[in-house]
Amino acid sequence: QVQLGESGGGVVQAGGYLKLSCAAAGRTVSQDAVGWFRQAPGKERELVATISWTGGTTDDADSVKGRFTISRDNAKNTVYLQMNSVKPEDTALYSCTSRRARYTSRLTYEYDYWGQGTQVTVAS
Repeated sequence: QVQLGESGGGVVQAGGYLKLSCAAAGRTVSQDAVGWFRQAPGKERELVATISWTGGTTDDADSVKGRFTISRDNAKNTVYLQMNSVKPEDTALYSCTSRRARYTSRLTYEYDYWGQGTQVTVAS
């Protein structure tokens, strides 16, 4: 079993930045692909970014390309999401997830473990 714990959310002004962290416990996720998804009120959960087990491959949603960067530190069993130039439409609950496979996926049902999420609110 893997427990995922997100942190770093909060309220930020449009155009600002925020860095989210996802710490894994229970076992290493160094062999797992990890992703960030988000869900805004009244909307479907959507992919933000995913990263392969080595960090060599990432896949970002078009809406965040060039603004958000996913990265990982396997020695710390932690994955990060650097969010720059945030917009009000980035407001959502951001959840970290991992899958027992090495390569990225955009499909929520292919992920095995989910964190509780951290709220990000972008003020205009």
